[in-house]
Amino acid sequence: MLDPDLIRRTLDAALQRGADFAELFVEDVRSSSAALDDGRIEELVSGRDRGAGIRVVVGDTTGFAHTADLSEPGLLETARVAAAAARDGGGGVRQVAAGTVVAHRAAAIAVDPASVGKAEKVALLQRADHAARAAHRAVSQVAARYGDVRRRVLIANSDGVLVGDDLTKTSFSVSAVAKGDAGLQTGRMSVGRVAGFELFDRYDVDELARGAAERAVRKLDARPAPSGTLAVVIAGGSGGVLFHEACGHGLEADLVNKGASVFAGRKGELVASPLVTLIDDGTLPGEWGYFGYDDEGQPAQRNVLIEQGVLTDFMYDHLRARDDRRRPTGNGRRQSYRHLPMVRMTNTYINGGDDDPAAIIAGTDHGVYVAQLGGGQVNTASGDFVFGMTEAYLIEHGEITEPLRDGNLIGNGPAALAAIDAVGNDFSMGYPGTCGKDGQGVPVGMGTPTLRVPALTVGGTAA
Repeated sequence: MLDPDLIRRTLDAALQRGADFAELFVEDVRSSSAALDDGRIEELVSGRDRGAGIRVVVGDTTGFAHTADLSEPGLLETARVAAAAARDGGGGVRQVAAGTVVAHRAAAIAVDPASVGKAEKVALLQRADHAARAAHRAVSQVAARYGDVRRRVLIANSDGVLVGDDLTKTSFSVSAVAKGDAGLQTGRMSVGRVAGFELFDRYDVDELARGAAERAVRKLDARPAPSGTLAVVIAGGSGGVLFHEACGHGLEADLVNKGASVFAGRKGELVASPLVTLIDDGTLPGEWGYFGYDDEGQPAQRNVLIEQGVLTDFMYDHLRARDDRRRPTGNGRRQSYRHLPMVRMTNTYINGGDDDPAAIIAGTDHGVYVAQLGGGQVNTASGDFVFGMTEAYLIEHGEITEPLRDGNLIGNGPAALAAIDAVGNDFSMGYPGTCGKDGQGVPVGMGTPTLRVPALTVGGTAA
């Protein structure tokens, strides 16, 4: 993406005032999206974004500048600005922006979504709209979204790193609203992979749309969710977001070092049920959080964070690893060249166990079966969480019976981990996600097998 001599001169300019570390991050992104709502195409957008971020570290001060001007004068000036910011000292981070946007046309790839006409992408949305409405007469509204992005990056630093990555991701989602005597209910399905337009050889948008419609229609006959402490069985794939938020963030080294994690100081301790092995793995092929190198140029890794209940490691970026005198774990990630990297998860999941999922349900006399979780809130310092249940069912005498209206799961991440008493052999990854932290969003994958927590607080509306 840049001439090697220009890379060297840029790093030299960043280091010329006596910096401890300098890094150049260059990014070129091409994206397109289309959205349909209530039968109408509401969005049809394509764009490109290209630029560089330069980080300079002097002692405990980080200087950071970014620019969309990838010419030699633009890069050298940005390097000098970042170096000056770092030399001003005082600790912390100083950031400066410079330059103007420069357009760039990405090179062709094997199955490039950019080579697919807009009409074909729109046709996917229209098919989904038709299939969802045809699934049931109660479906009153359909929304669908298509997206693809190709992201090329180059990372070079003063430690000798010089690597690049080139990823294409494609996604599709559809939601359906069903109308009945109990009001409006919504169902949603989504897919996303590190792949090109061939994604739709693997996933049928008609089936996704029908699945969304069926979920919405089933909820029309739902009863109010119960309230109180109940056994909760979480379906394979669907519970990943809970453990990503309630436990994963607490295992990020920046939060641990700040004392903002409930897991701080507990390495080597039993922090979960012996049935639980929690892994963060950026090497999972095709998954939403997959990459070859993280945004600091470290190879993606498979990191076992909790093994058979014992806390074995945290996730690290370059600076936190340097402070702790250890190797990074490939978890340095940033939203774009305009952002500094920080410790972030990739594909985080609980490993599969030995239990039969049907036996887990049959062994639950009374409780709630959660087929799909929604968003939630977590306090990483305490581990306390609240998550929405967007598809759930009552378990009575070991059988899944009536659908439930939306309610909440309320609990504590470490306590929930410690209480897990059954882990299924049906591990699967869930929907593609975007993880937010300190104003940045990055793509992540999340997964679980079917598992049971014998006592969680369910916040429903039933008396």
